[in-house]
Parts: sequence; C-alpha cells; structure tokens
Amino acid sequence: MKHENKQSKTGAMGRRDFLKSGAMLGAALPLLAGTLSACASGGRGNAGKVLNAQVANVPSIKLNNGLEMPQFGIGTYSMSNEECKQACLEALRNGYRHVDCAYSYQNERGLGEAIKESGIPREELWITSKIPPTEYGEGKTLIAIDKMLKRLQVDYIDLLYEHWPIGDFVGAWKDMEKAFTAGKVRALGISNFDFIEEDFHAVIDSMKIKPVALQIECHPYAQRLEIRKKAKSHNIAVECWFPLGGAVSQGALFKDPVIKRISAAHQKTPAQIILRWHIQEGFSVIPGATNPNHIKENIGIFDFALSDSDMAAMRSLNKEKRFFTMPFEEVKKMILSRVLKD
Repeated sequence: MKHENKQSKTGAMGRRDFLKSGAMLGAALPLLAGTLSACASGGRGNAGKVLNAQVANVPSIKLNNGLEMPQFGIGTYSMSNEECKQACLEALRNGYRHVDCAYSYQNERGLGEAIKESGIPREELWITSKIPPTEYGEGKTLIAIDKMLKRLQVDYIDLLYEHWPIGDFVGAWKDMEKAFTAGKVRALGISNFDFIEEDFHAVIDSMKIKPVALQIECHPYAQRLEIRKKAKSHNIAVECWFPLGGAVSQGALFKDPVIKRISAAHQKTPAQIILRWHIQEGFSVIPGATNPNHIKENIGIFDFALSDSDMAAMRSLNKEKRFFTMPFEEVKKMILSRVLKD
C-alpha cells in the first residue's frame, strides 16, 4: 500500500518535460534565492553532520489537543533503511522538520539514524509513525510502541497512527492512550479509516482520547469532500498521502492541462502547484521523494500563493477518482499475511 507518494519514474519524466519549458527557467532563480534566504541553521551537535540545516518557512496546523504540527513534511513509503536515512537527511538540510514513517515501511531504523546524525534537537522535529494491525491488541500494542521507540532512537513519538481499521483496533487504541499518558506519544491519529463508517465512529465516539488527524489518499482528482466534512465536524486534521498521485497514477496530475496552465503562470512546476493547493486547502501534506532535486522542489512552495481563481480551477478537477483501488477485503488479506521484521 503506497501511503506517501514516492515520485515515480513516470512522474519524474513529467517533471523533466516541464523543466524544458521557459517557465521553469524563469522559476529557477527565485527558487534558489528562496532556499538561500531560509532561516539560519538549526543543526548542531553530533559533530555538525548536517552542516547547513535550514528551517523553512513552513506553517503549522493547530491540532485539537493544542499541539502544533508542521503542515508540510516528507513521506518515507517504499524506501529502504539507507534510502530513508539519506532522504531524511537531505530533507532536514532543506528545512523539513516533519517526517512520516510506519513500522510496515520497515525503515524506521533509517529514520532513527537520520535523526541522530542530523544534530537537530529532538524538540524541533515532528516524527510520525504508524502501528500495523498485526500489532493491535491490549498489551500487545504497548510492547510494539516500545520497540518502535528503540528503532527510531527517540524517547517519544509526536503522532502515532493506527495504520488500518483491521483487527482489534479498539484494543490497540486503548494501549495507545496508555502510551500517551506515559509520555511516549504526544498525539494519536487514524489512517485509512475511510472505508467503513462504523470503524470511524468506533474510535471517534467511544475512546477517551480523540484522534487529532486522519490520514487518507487525497489529491486534486480525489478531493474527498465527504470524509473531509466528517473530519472537520470533529476538528480532526486531514493529512494526505498520494498528494501527487503516486507511481500508479503514471504522472496523470502533472499532465493535467489546468495544472500545467497554472504552473506556467506562476513559473512553478506542476508538483509545486499541486502541493501548494494542498497547503491552501488546509491539509497536512507529506510527499515522498528520494531524489534530492525533488526533495528541494517539493518544499519550494512557500514563496508564492494561488489566487482565488487558481483555487477554483483546482477544485474543479475533482472526480473523486482514487488511484489506490484495491478492494478492502484484499487489503485486509495483504496486511494480515505480511510478516514484519523488528
């Protein structure tokens, strides 16, 4: 299951095509200037391995428990431990402070190494991970959280999601509440709880601690209006995976004529227009990338804004067309049959 959009070869080709245009040439200098003028270095300690770590001008979302989460981050789906480490280090150098991970991605150790090597104080980072259904159950989930903390080499996780509404997610949530009380987790969330209405309400209505965030597939072709309305009614933030469509989309969003027209007008890439749309809609967005150029490109969205007419045009693209289309019963079989390494 692809949760964060690791940009595909097809998507990368779409970017290269765009780079050939005169619009991108005009955008290169402003983007470089924005990078160079970012805030002063936040990296220190550990021999200063991230020597030029910057803090980008990333806004925050205030969650329903009072915490503030960086609205923009990097996703780490489908990366090996070493790929995750290097991508996260590159992201931290370029001003990212929010990293989304999961036990099922099998790369938490890579993120832990990046955190350690970066020299950036832990309190300046927002680290998210997810508990898989194979680790659900009272007593069992608490043990899984302790192991997660060891893999990440941290004392606490900022946001911990239940990855799927499969199995004993109610028992798992009770253990997550215990971890919250113990200071091992600062906020709780639900991921992919958009398949069955009863599953959503089993957590929202019955648990002592309410979710602060709902992570779902969301992009201009699937704007998820109904589930967003439901989340808003409970003051739950929406965080988007597949924000650029994912590899399975074959770069469809990058090729859209409306998005291309807006990108030319702003001298930004299609990916930057799409990510800026997410930001202005109020979502948290976590595009995945291992290519250093894409990592830099993705965060270069805070030096411009889409106009009201741009936003209207982007909203008009909604087809509620998801790119992840596996039936839920198949998802359950896939998730429960997978053996994860510690």
